[in-house]
Amino acid sequence: MTAPATALGPLLAAGSVVTVGSFDGVHLGHRAVLDEIARRARAAGRRSVLVTFEPHPLEVLHPATAPQLLTTPAERREVLAQSALDVVWFRRFDHALAALPPERFVEEVLVGGCAVRELVIGYDHGFGRGRSGDVSLLRRLGAAQGFAVDVVAPVEIDGAPVSSSRIRALVSEGDLAGAAALLGRPYSVSGRVVAGERRGRRLGVPTVNLGELDPRKLLPPDGVYAVRVEWRDGAAEGMMNQGPRPTFADGRRALEANLFGVADDLYGEWVRIEWVERLREVRRFDSAEELKAQLQRDRARAEQALRVAPERGPYPSRVPDA
Repeated sequence: MTAPATALGPLLAAGSVVTVGSFDGVHLGHRAVLDEIARRARAAGRRSVLVTFEPHPLEVLHPATAPQLLTTPAERREVLAQSALDVVWFRRFDHALAALPPERFVEEVLVGGCAVRELVIGYDHGFGRGRSGDVSLLRRLGAAQGFAVDVVAPVEIDGAPVSSSRIRALVSEGDLAGAAALLGRPYSVSGRVVAGERRGRRLGVPTVNLGELDPRKLLPPDGVYAVRVEWRDGAAEGMMNQGPRPTFADGRRALEANLFGVADDLYGEWVRIEWVERLREVRRFDSAEELKAQLQRDRARAEQALRVAPERGPYPSRVPDA
Protein backbone atom coordinates (compact mmCIF):
# COMPACT_ATOMS: atom_id res chain seq x y z
CA MET A 1 0.00 0.00 0.00
CA THR A 2 1.24 3.51 -0.78
CA ALA A 3 2.80 5.22 2.24
CA PRO A 4 0.89 8.14 3.73
CA ALA A 5 1.83 11.73 2.88
CA THR A 6 4.92 12.98 4.72
CA ALA A 7 3.00 15.50 6.82
CA LEU A 8 0.66 12.83 8.19
CA GLY A 9 2.88 9.73 8.04
CA PRO A 10 4.09 9.56 11.68
CA LEU A 11 0.63 10.36 13.02
CA LEU A 12 -1.08 7.75 10.86
CA ALA A 13 1.35 4.87 11.18
CA ALA A 14 -1.43 2.59 12.47
CA GLY A 15 -3.78 3.69 9.71
CA SER A 16 -6.84 5.88 9.91
CA VAL A 17 -10.62 6.06 9.84
CA VAL A 18 -11.55 8.73 7.30
CA THR A 19 -14.47 10.75 6.06
CA VAL A 20 -14.48 13.23 3.17
CA GLY A 21 -16.62 16.23 2.30
CA SER A 22 -17.16 19.98 2.33
CA PHE A 23 -18.93 19.97 5.73
CA ASP A 24 -20.23 23.53 5.36
CA GLY A 25 -22.04 24.33 8.58
CA VAL A 26 -20.81 21.22 10.43
CA HIS A 27 -24.47 20.49 11.22
CA LEU A 28 -26.02 17.56 13.09
CA GLY A 29 -25.83 15.31 10.02
CA HIS A 30 -22.13 16.07 9.67
CA ARG A 31 -21.59 15.58 13.38
CA ALA A 32 -23.10 12.08 13.20
CA VAL A 33 -20.44 11.13 10.63
CA LEU A 34 -17.62 12.77 12.61
CA ASP A 35 -18.70 11.11 15.85
CA GLU A 36 -18.80 7.76 14.10
CA ILE A 37 -15.27 7.97 12.69
CA ALA A 38 -13.95 9.14 16.06
CA ARG A 39 -15.66 6.20 17.81
CA ARG A 40 -14.34 3.66 15.31
CA ALA A 41 -10.83 5.10 15.40
CA ARG A 42 -10.66 4.89 19.20
CA ALA A 43 -11.93 1.30 19.16
CA ALA A 44 -9.30 0.25 16.59
CA GLY A 45 -6.38 2.24 17.99
CA ARG A 46 -6.23 4.40 14.89
CA ARG A 47 -6.57 8.10 14.08
CA SER A 48 -9.73 9.79 12.91
CA VAL A 49 -9.28 12.03 9.86
CA LEU A 50 -11.57 14.46 8.07
CA VAL A 51 -10.50 15.39 4.55
CA THR A 52 -12.28 18.60 3.67
CA PHE A 53 -11.90 21.26 1.02
CA GLU A 54 -11.12 24.95 0.67
CA PRO A 55 -12.62 26.68 -1.17
CA HIS A 56 -16.06 25.05 -1.45
CA PRO A 57 -15.99 22.88 -4.62
CA LEU A 58 -18.86 24.78 -6.24
CA GLU A 59 -16.89 28.03 -5.97
CA VAL A 60 -14.39 26.44 -8.37
CA LEU A 61 -16.70 24.41 -10.57
CA HIS A 62 -19.78 26.65 -10.78
CA PRO A 63 -18.92 30.02 -9.22
CA ALA A 64 -22.05 31.75 -10.54
CA THR A 65 -24.31 29.35 -8.66
CA ALA A 66 -22.11 28.56 -5.65
CA PRO A 67 -24.08 28.84 -2.40
CA GLN A 68 -23.26 31.35 0.28
CA LEU A 69 -21.47 29.72 3.18
CA LEU A 70 -22.88 28.80 6.56
CA THR A 71 -19.31 28.73 7.85
CA THR A 72 -16.37 30.64 6.41
CA PRO A 73 -13.07 28.72 6.42
CA ALA A 74 -12.08 30.27 9.76
CA GLU A 75 -15.47 29.53 11.29
CA ARG A 76 -15.45 25.95 10.05
CA ARG A 77 -12.07 25.38 11.69
CA GLU A 78 -13.45 26.84 14.91
CA VAL A 79 -16.51 24.58 14.93
CA LEU A 80 -14.50 21.48 13.99
CA ALA A 81 -12.33 22.16 17.03
CA GLN A 82 -15.29 20.98 19.14
CA SER A 83 -15.21 17.52 17.65
CA ALA A 84 -13.27 14.46 18.81
CA LEU A 85 -11.32 14.33 15.54
CA ASP A 86 -7.58 13.72 15.58
CA VAL A 87 -6.77 15.35 12.24
CA VAL A 88 -8.50 17.76 9.87
CA TRP A 89 -6.82 17.91 6.46
CA PHE A 90 -7.87 21.08 4.67
CA ARG A 91 -7.19 20.08 1.08
CA ARG A 92 -7.13 22.86 -1.50
CA PHE A 93 -9.85 22.27 -4.08
CA ASP A 94 -8.92 23.24 -7.63
CA HIS A 95 -9.63 22.09 -11.16
CA ALA A 96 -6.82 19.54 -11.01
CA LEU A 97 -8.33 17.85 -7.96
CA ALA A 98 -11.80 18.05 -9.49
CA ALA A 99 -10.54 16.29 -12.62
CA LEU A 100 -9.21 13.26 -10.75
CA PRO A 101 -11.15 10.11 -11.60
CA PRO A 102 -12.47 8.26 -8.53
CA GLU A 103 -9.73 5.62 -8.69
CA ARG A 104 -6.95 8.21 -8.54
CA PHE A 105 -8.70 10.20 -5.80
CA VAL A 106 -8.80 7.08 -3.66
CA GLU A 107 -5.19 6.16 -4.43
CA GLU A 108 -3.68 9.61 -3.97
CA VAL A 109 -5.83 11.19 -1.25
CA LEU A 110 -7.28 8.39 0.84
CA VAL A 111 -4.63 5.67 0.55
CA GLY A 112 -1.50 7.69 -0.14
CA GLY A 113 -2.48 10.71 1.93
CA CYS A 114 -4.30 9.15 4.87
CA ALA A 115 -3.35 5.46 5.09
CA VAL A 116 -7.08 4.75 5.23
CA ARG A 117 -8.27 1.49 6.83
CA GLU A 118 -11.94 2.47 7.15
CA LEU A 119 -13.88 5.04 5.13
CA VAL A 120 -17.16 6.32 6.58
CA ILE A 121 -19.33 8.56 4.41
CA GLY A 122 -22.71 10.25 4.45
CA TYR A 123 -25.73 8.78 2.69
CA ASP A 124 -25.52 11.25 -0.24
CA HIS A 125 -21.77 11.16 -0.82
CA GLY A 126 -20.28 11.44 -4.30
CA PHE A 127 -16.62 11.95 -5.21
CA GLY A 128 -14.19 12.14 -8.07
CA ARG A 129 -14.63 13.80 -11.44
CA GLY A 130 -18.26 14.89 -11.83
CA ARG A 131 -19.12 13.07 -8.58
CA SER A 132 -18.90 9.88 -10.62
CA GLY A 133 -17.78 7.83 -7.63
CA ASP A 134 -20.55 6.22 -5.59
CA VAL A 135 -20.75 3.80 -2.67
CA SER A 136 -20.66 0.72 -4.91
CA LEU A 137 -17.45 1.88 -6.61
CA LEU A 138 -15.91 2.84 -3.27
CA ARG A 139 -16.55 -0.62 -1.90
CA ARG A 140 -14.89 -2.24 -4.95
CA LEU A 141 -11.90 0.07 -4.61
CA GLY A 142 -11.74 -0.53 -0.87
CA ALA A 143 -11.70 -4.30 -1.36
CA ALA A 144 -8.78 -3.91 -3.77
CA GLN A 145 -6.88 -1.37 -1.63
CA GLY A 146 -7.50 -2.90 1.77
CA PHE A 147 -10.03 -0.61 3.45
CA ALA A 148 -13.64 -1.01 4.52
CA VAL A 149 -16.46 1.35 3.48
CA ASP A 150 -19.58 2.14 5.47
CA VAL A 151 -22.42 4.65 5.12
CA VAL A 152 -23.98 6.66 7.95
CA ALA A 153 -27.74 7.07 7.67
CA PRO A 154 -29.11 10.62 7.46
CA VAL A 155 -30.08 12.49 10.60
CA GLU A 156 -33.72 13.49 10.21
CA ILE A 157 -35.54 16.31 11.97
CA ASP A 158 -39.23 16.98 11.34
CA GLY A 159 -39.32 14.17 8.78
CA ALA A 160 -36.53 15.42 6.50
CA PRO A 161 -32.74 14.96 6.41
CA VAL A 162 -30.59 17.66 7.95
CA SER A 163 -28.64 19.35 5.15
CA SER A 164 -26.66 22.51 4.50
CA SER A 165 -29.13 23.64 1.82
CA ARG A 166 -32.04 23.24 4.24
CA ILE A 167 -30.23 25.34 6.86
CA ARG A 168 -29.39 28.01 4.28
CA ALA A 169 -33.08 28.36 3.48
CA LEU A 170 -33.94 28.76 7.18
CA VAL A 171 -31.24 31.39 7.77
CA SER A 172 -32.31 33.31 4.65
CA GLU A 173 -35.90 33.33 5.94
CA GLY A 174 -34.78 34.52 9.38
CA ASP A 175 -35.81 31.28 11.11
CA LEU A 176 -32.87 31.26 13.52
CA ALA A 177 -34.47 28.79 15.93
CA GLY A 178 -35.04 26.35 13.06
CA ALA A 179 -31.46 26.77 11.84
CA ALA A 180 -30.07 26.27 15.35
CA ALA A 181 -32.09 23.06 15.73
CA LEU A 182 -30.43 21.59 12.63
CA LEU A 183 -26.96 22.95 13.38
CA GLY A 184 -26.99 21.85 17.00
CA ARG A 185 -25.87 25.34 18.03
CA PRO A 186 -26.90 28.96 17.36
CA TYR A 187 -26.02 30.38 13.96
CA SER A 188 -23.05 32.73 14.26
CA VAL A 189 -20.56 34.98 12.52
CA SER A 190 -16.91 35.61 13.44
CA GLY A 191 -14.66 38.54 12.68
CA ARG A 192 -12.21 41.15 13.91
CA VAL A 193 -13.38 44.15 15.93
CA VAL A 194 -12.50 47.48 14.32
CA ALA A 195 -12.98 51.11 15.29
CA GLY A 196 -16.36 52.51 14.30
CA GLU A 197 -17.88 55.99 14.17
CA ARG A 198 -18.47 56.00 17.98
CA ARG A 199 -22.08 57.06 17.48
CA GLY A 200 -23.24 54.39 19.91
CA ARG A 201 -20.92 55.68 22.62
CA ARG A 202 -22.37 59.16 22.23
CA LEU A 203 -25.85 57.67 22.63
CA GLY A 204 -24.82 55.82 25.78
CA VAL A 205 -24.77 52.42 24.05
CA PRO A 206 -21.14 51.78 23.01
CA THR A 207 -20.75 49.06 20.39
CA VAL A 208 -18.17 46.66 19.03
CA ASN A 209 -18.05 46.74 15.25
CA LEU A 210 -17.03 43.85 13.04
CA GLY A 211 -14.67 44.59 10.18
CA GLU A 212 -15.40 43.67 6.58
CA LEU A 213 -16.97 40.23 6.38
CA ASP A 214 -16.22 37.48 3.90
CA PRO A 215 -18.78 38.21 1.14
CA ARG A 216 -19.49 34.48 0.88
CA LYS A 217 -20.94 34.41 4.42
CA LEU A 218 -24.71 33.96 4.55
CA LEU A 219 -26.40 36.46 6.87
CA PRO A 220 -29.99 36.40 8.10
CA PRO A 221 -32.26 39.33 7.15
CA ASP A 222 -31.06 42.70 8.40
CA GLY A 223 -32.51 43.88 11.70
CA VAL A 224 -31.85 44.40 15.38
CA TYR A 225 -31.04 41.16 17.20
CA ALA A 226 -30.47 39.78 20.67
CA VAL A 227 -26.99 38.21 20.54
CA ARG A 228 -24.31 36.44 22.51
CA VAL A 229 -20.68 37.40 21.93
CA GLU A 230 -17.52 35.49 22.83
CA TRP A 231 -13.87 36.47 22.50
CA ARG A 232 -10.54 35.16 23.74
CA ASP A 233 -10.88 36.29 27.35
CA GLY A 234 -14.58 36.82 27.83
CA ALA A 235 -18.20 36.57 26.83
CA ALA A 236 -21.24 38.81 27.07
CA GLU A 237 -24.85 39.13 26.04
CA GLY A 238 -26.04 42.07 24.03
CA MET A 239 -28.00 43.43 21.10
CA MET A 240 -26.78 44.03 17.57
CA ASN A 241 -27.77 46.23 14.67
CA GLN A 242 -27.19 44.40 11.40
CA GLY A 243 -27.63 46.52 8.32
CA PRO A 244 -27.55 50.21 7.37
CA ARG A 245 -27.93 53.11 9.81
CA PRO A 246 -30.63 55.23 8.17
CA THR A 247 -30.95 57.66 11.09
CA PHE A 248 -27.42 58.82 10.24
CA ALA A 249 -27.87 58.54 6.45
CA ASP A 250 -25.34 55.70 6.40
CA GLY A 251 -26.39 53.07 3.87
CA ARG A 252 -23.44 50.73 4.44
CA ARG A 253 -24.26 47.35 5.97
CA ALA A 254 -22.60 47.02 9.34
CA LEU A 255 -22.65 44.63 12.26
CA GLU A 256 -22.36 46.56 15.54
CA ALA A 257 -23.16 45.00 18.90
CA ASN A 258 -23.80 46.67 22.24
CA LEU A 259 -22.45 44.33 24.92
CA PHE A 260 -24.30 44.51 28.21
CA GLY A 261 -21.99 45.27 31.11
CA VAL A 262 -18.80 45.54 28.99
CA ALA A 263 -16.96 48.85 28.77
CA ASP A 264 -13.90 47.67 26.80
CA ASP A 265 -13.79 48.52 23.10
CA LEU A 266 -12.20 45.12 22.20
CA TYR A 267 -10.36 46.64 19.21
CA GLY A 268 -8.40 43.96 17.39
CA GLU A 269 -10.12 41.06 19.16
CA TRP A 270 -11.47 38.12 17.16
CA VAL A 271 -15.07 37.67 18.28
CA ARG A 272 -17.91 35.30 17.53
CA ILE A 273 -21.44 36.72 17.51
CA GLU A 274 -24.37 34.32 17.84
CA TRP A 275 -27.79 35.47 16.64
CA VAL A 276 -30.38 34.60 19.29
CA GLU A 277 -33.59 36.39 18.27
CA ARG A 278 -34.63 39.13 15.86
CA LEU A 279 -36.17 42.06 17.77
CA ARG A 280 -37.25 44.39 14.97
CA GLU A 281 -36.43 45.69 11.50
CA VAL A 282 -33.89 48.44 10.82
CA ARG A 283 -35.65 51.79 10.49
CA ARG A 284 -34.98 55.51 10.45
CA PHE A 285 -35.64 57.72 13.47
CA ASP A 286 -36.25 61.47 13.32
CA SER A 287 -33.66 62.28 15.96
CA ALA A 288 -30.84 60.78 17.99
CA GLU A 289 -33.01 61.11 21.11
CA GLU A 290 -35.80 59.08 19.50
CA LEU A 291 -33.27 56.42 18.53
CA LYS A 292 -31.83 56.40 22.06
CA ALA A 293 -35.30 55.77 23.52
CA GLN A 294 -35.87 52.92 21.08
CA LEU A 295 -32.52 51.38 21.99
CA GLN A 296 -33.59 51.28 25.62
CA ARG A 297 -36.72 49.37 24.59
CA ASP A 298 -34.60 47.09 22.40
CA ARG A 299 -32.37 46.29 25.36
CA ALA A 300 -35.32 45.29 27.52
CA ARG A 301 -36.60 42.97 24.79
CA ALA A 302 -33.11 41.55 24.19
CA GLU A 303 -32.63 40.81 27.89
CA GLN A 304 -35.96 38.97 27.95
CA ALA A 305 -35.07 36.94 24.85
CA LEU A 306 -31.69 36.03 26.29
CA ARG A 307 -33.18 34.94 29.61
CA VAL A 308 -35.24 32.24 27.93
CA ALA A 309 -32.68 31.23 25.26
CA PRO A 310 -30.74 27.96 25.71
CA GLU A 311 -27.33 28.22 27.34
CA ARG A 312 -24.30 28.11 25.06
CA GLY A 313 -20.78 27.14 26.13
CA PRO A 314 -17.44 28.28 24.67
CA TYR A 315 -15.64 26.48 21.85
CA PRO A 316 -12.50 24.55 22.91
CA SER A 317 -9.63 24.37 20.42
CA ARG A 318 -7.72 21.11 20.07
CA VAL A 319 -7.76 19.72 16.52
CA PRO A 320 -4.35 19.66 14.79
CA ASP A 321 -4.41 20.80 11.16
CA ALA A 322 -2.64 18.73 8.54
